[in-house]
This record gives sequence, structure tokens and C-alpha cells, in this order.
Amino acid sequence: MASPTTTYDTPATNPETIGKIELKYLAMEEYAQLRELMEEAYAVLPESAWEKDEIQNIIGRFPEGQIAILIDGQLAGCALGIIVDYAKFGDDHTYAQITGEYTFNTHTEAGNILYGIDVFVSPEFRGLRLGRRMYDYRKELCEQLNLEGIVFGGRLPKFHQYADRMSVKEYIENVKLREITDPVLNFQFNNDFHVKKVIKGYLPGDTDSRECAALLMWNNVLYTEPTKKPTVTKSVVRLGLIQWQMRRYETLDALLEQMEYFVQTVSNYRSDFCLFPEFFNAPLMAAYNDLKEPDAIRKLAEYTDPIVKKASEFSIQYNINIITGSMPSVEDGTLYNVGYLCKRDGSVEKFYKLHVTPDEAKVWGMTGGKVLRAFDTDCGRIGILICYDVEFPELGRLLAEQDVDILFVPFLTDTQNGYSRVRHCAQARAIENECYVAIAGSVGNLPKVHNMDIQYAQSMVFTPCDFAFPSNGVKAEATPNTEMILVADVDLDLLKELHEHGSVHNLRDRRVDLYRLELR
Repeated sequence: MASPTTTYDTPATNPETIGKIELKYLAMEEYAQLRELMEEAYAVLPESAWEKDEIQNIIGRFPEGQIAILIDGQLAGCALGIIVDYAKFGDDHTYAQITGEYTFNTHTEAGNILYGIDVFVSPEFRGLRLGRRMYDYRKELCEQLNLEGIVFGGRLPKFHQYADRMSVKEYIENVKLREITDPVLNFQFNNDFHVKKVIKGYLPGDTDSRECAALLMWNNVLYTEPTKKPTVTKSVVRLGLIQWQMRRYETLDALLEQMEYFVQTVSNYRSDFCLFPEFFNAPLMAAYNDLKEPDAIRKLAEYTDPIVKKASEFSIQYNINIITGSMPSVEDGTLYNVGYLCKRDGSVEKFYKLHVTPDEAKVWGMTGGKVLRAFDTDCGRIGILICYDVEFPELGRLLAEQDVDILFVPFLTDTQNGYSRVRHCAQARAIENECYVAIAGSVGNLPKVHNMDIQYAQSMVFTPCDFAFPSNGVKAEATPNTEMILVADVDLDLLKELHEHGSVHNLRDRRVDLYRLELR
């Protein structure tokens, strides 16, 4: 058998070397790699690895609770868990008791607590926040199964260094105060777990912890007394919108630092998406203000690749899908307005602004793209239209025909008039296409950048107008012209119900016998 929770998430690898990240149910085909990782992670403990029949047993009893993270096909981390009727054990239990002497016959679908049996990350892949990613999955599973919370016994691997001069309770308090660094407790505190009590004799043979464990718990604030069999289908998606302040950045690193700050902030709220505005990197053009506008925008385009590369790293590190807004890009000598969807699995996809504004064409010599498509994500199918594009209803309808659930609109407008066009057209797209629409723009001014002097924005999330949604079709709105983030939840199941049982059916009732819309 293995040990209870030991999670180290300190830097050990470079995200630039990562290709594909996959979060999946653990399969027996991964056992050989699993055993090798367990023996490495728990080298200080006797009988540190689960036997093959034990892993097969727990997978058979509760496959949804056993997850693995693979990086480029290589096992990088694993988390095991069961559901227990916690009243049968209480807080004074041992690891052997809670696991049924390692048979896992204590698992029951009628239980009320998700109990963490094991979690670890390969030393080779530390620093990518894979532990947090597995914990986020556990929290979502707990919410979907309508369980009261997550409980487990956390080892205290550094307690033996202090045991001769302080009690376990004092040790934990010192860790809370950041006077002592404990790799397990620090990680759990950062993931919203609290210590219920200390259990002595929890794991015989764990001399580093003096056979003590901190009983840790995360409370599911969404828990309600069950009225029907719970579902494991994720429906609620959390959106994080960045209302970006235009300010002078002397270097690319300074802009990336601000970008990471916002990504980390919305990620801390467990957001699934982070949306940046159109041309949020425009402050970097100040260094080229002595050039003509077409030359300056092409110099700005040289920053696009490194920004996208870093955004992809952030999406992996903070476990969030990042929509980069848009940036200038020169392709075969032609200047485009391009954005990137950096998924948290490590993949990157591109989208184009199809309708450039008269000003973009006249001042910068920019050309519209030719590709319109929907994107599949781990939170449903999405579409992205850049600013002016949302003012053309055909594009939103074509994306709706591709079953888009959420339409993202990064924008940049200088006046309230321009903003109003984007805002009202975006809300119209939500109503007529029966989807959610999220818009994010920049605020402030750039006096040292030609053609980018002032900005006006109010980021918002729009919904259809029906009984299950806000009566005015506005889910959330930011304060106008103020740097801030906007976080909002959207329920995809409500869209499914709307399509079938809505007061009106904007998509279904189209007179296709009279007219038709086609994408060439």
C-alpha cells in the first residue's frame, strides 16, 4: 500500500518543453509507470507502492475518482479517491480503517465525503501546478456529485525536524504563519483546505511525520440535501474577463508580468476562461512612435510570437484557457489582426479578425482574415469574434449553426459611440443565437502611441432573454472605464433547456424555406 497525501509542487521543469497535457481516468495500462512514480515519491516509507490488484480494485469500484495526468504520453501525476459515509468513521480514524485495510470496501455511492487516498506528482514535472489541476478536478467532482466536501489525512514530512522542540499543533500553527515551510500543508492551505484536527497513529511507519497526520478538509459550499440522483456532467463554466488598463510598459517583460498577474487572479477564482481585449499589447508600440503608423504596427507584430508562447505557458501553469484578445501579425507580407486560444492542455489555435475597420485599413494597411470556425474546449464549444466582427450578424449566426455555447468578443473602442455599437450588437447576438456572449475591452489612454490615444470600455456577459436568465439579458457587468476583472458563471444546461422549451425559438423558427445563410 501507499501513503496518504504527499504533494510537492515546487519548480522542476520548464513549461516551454511541454507538448500535450491530458487529464484522464487512470487505466491499468499505466500501472508500471504508476508504481515507479510511487516508489520514487514515497522512498522514505516502507511498502510505498500500491500493488497491482489494489489499483485494479479501486478503479473497478470508483473509476471517476482515479485520475491521471499524462504529459506527452508519460504519466506525470495521479490522484486516488473514494466516497465514504463519514459518520461511520468520524475524525479519529486511521489510514487502514478508512481504506478497509486497503480493500476499499469502505467506498459507497451513498456516502457524503470524497476521501483522498493518494495524490502525487512526478519530480520531473513539478512547477506546472499539476497537483492543483488534480485538486480542481476533485473539487468539481465533489460539486457534481453533491458531496459535502473532501477529506484526507496529510503527512507532515518535515515535522521530525521540529518534534523535539514543539508539538504537532504548534508545528501546524507555525506553518500557517509561514514561519515553517511544509510542502504538504502549504499546498493544502493554498487550495482552500483547513485542518480539522491532528490524528496520531494515522500511518504506522511514517517516522518523518512521527506517525501523525493533519486531517484536512475542503467544504463544498454548493452542497444541498440531495433530492435526486446526482449527475457528473459539468455544466457551469466560469468566465474571467480582463478590463485592461492601457499604460506605458518599458519592456515586454513588464507587460507579461501584468498579464500573468491577471491570469493568476482569475485562475485563483477557478475560472475556466481568461479573456483579454483586442490589441492589449499596444503600449509596446510607444517605443516606435517616431515611425509612421504602418511601420510602428509592424514593429509591434514582432512581439506577437513571444507573447503567445508565454500565454500558452500561463495556460498550463494556471490551468485555464486563455483567449489572448488580438495582436498584429504579419503573414507572407500581409498584416492581419490575429488572436490565439491557448488551451490548458497545451494546444494553441488561431482566429482572425474578418472585418477590419476603415481606420485599421487606412492607417495601418491591415487586411481581414478569411477563416471563421468554432473551437472545441473542455468547457463546451466556443466562438470568437474580434470587435467590429460582432457588428455583422451573419458571423454570429454561422457560429450558432456550429453549436457554439459561448461567444467571446475581445474589443478596442476609443469613444462611447464605438463601444455602444459593440455592446448592443453583442447583446443582440446572445438573444438571436441563444448563447452566452462575453465582451472585454481596454480602458485609459496612450498619449505616446499614435492612433491609440484613448479607450473606452465596459466588459460584460450577456445571456438570452428568457425566464431562466436575467430579464435584461445581462449576467454581469464591470464598472465602466476602470481597470478590473469580471468573473461570472454561465450554465450551459440552461441553453439546452432554452433550445427545447424556451418562450421563443430564434434558431428553430427560422424560415429556411424562404432564406438561407452559407459560409463560402
